[in-house]
Amino acid sequence: MSVTTITASTNSSVCGSTNASRRHLRLKRNHIIFGTEKKFLSHQCVQNYPFTSPSDISGQRNTRVEAGWFFKGGGEQGSDASLEHSDSANEDILIFFYQLDLATRVQYALNLEEYDIAKQLRNKLNEVEAEVIKQQETKRGLSIKSEAQDKGLSLLRFRADLQKAIQNENYSLAAELRDQISKLEADSLAASIKAQAFQNAQFEFRLGQKVRHKKFGYRGVVCGMDPVCCETKSWMETANVDQLTRGPDQPYYQILVDVHEDPNLLVAYVPEENLLAPEEPDKARFDHPYASFLFYGMDSAGDFIPVKQLREKYNRPRHEVPYDPKDERAGGDA
Repeated sequence: MSVTTITASTNSSVCGSTNASRRHLRLKRNHIIFGTEKKFLSHQCVQNYPFTSPSDISGQRNTRVEAGWFFKGGGEQGSDASLEHSDSANEDILIFFYQLDLATRVQYALNLEEYDIAKQLRNKLNEVEAEVIKQQETKRGLSIKSEAQDKGLSLLRFRADLQKAIQNENYSLAAELRDQISKLEADSLAASIKAQAFQNAQFEFRLGQKVRHKKFGYRGVVCGMDPVCCETKSWMETANVDQLTRGPDQPYYQILVDVHEDPNLLVAYVPEENLLAPEEPDKARFDHPYASFLFYGMDSAGDFIPVKQLREKYNRPRHEVPYDPKDERAGGDA
């Protein structure tokens, strides 16, 4: 099983291979190579992270992932499920892996008392984390909230100008201001509704939960979530978001798709209305190359346990599996 990541950028390239059993990912971009295998640590290791600014990360929005499997079966070639494939969701996961790998290398350098190398790696990690925080703020609607507040302030100024124009009997200016106010009121209302959707989002599914797609039937695991659809307009048009009952203003989930069911769909970006939780605990085998660094393993109910850093990324609480005496009598793990 291998995964190849490539980008269409003419200035850089991303390529590598992942083996789930060895927890190893090689990602090359301007000679960036990283992985959880620690064969050596030297100044060359630090030089393998030549990001000059956080924009190097955020600017690569044209990343795509192609997976090739050594087995046949599952998934239809070119199935409609591919409409929900998301390059940006996949990139988001790879950046998260990059963070984990850098943090591991920092600790490894400290263990070897290579303090200069640890400092340089920590600086790289701080750059990545700062960029990720900006992206998370956007996804959590803070920028939308600021936009709504700005439009509200603009409305107050326009209304004050309108009152002055009326008092000065400048009716042509007053008419223009009324038109601008009407348009701004509509924009302000739309921004306020969207900001409220971000703030009041209630997620039906949790990180690590196994789900099934209502329409395409494949099994998946939740590894990320947004309060509303954060994809581009072109993606939403391709994915037929306008045909959804709840549209784009509903929670969307990053879903790892079981490779045995659809080996051509690595990461899907799925609206909440298209997902179902299994009626009975799903303890069947689930394979995906990203599962090894996103989750600790499966709990007694068959769901995956997200690593601490993933829970912190989405500010989600730890899920505790209800105690069932049957598990103890059967000798299972609680």
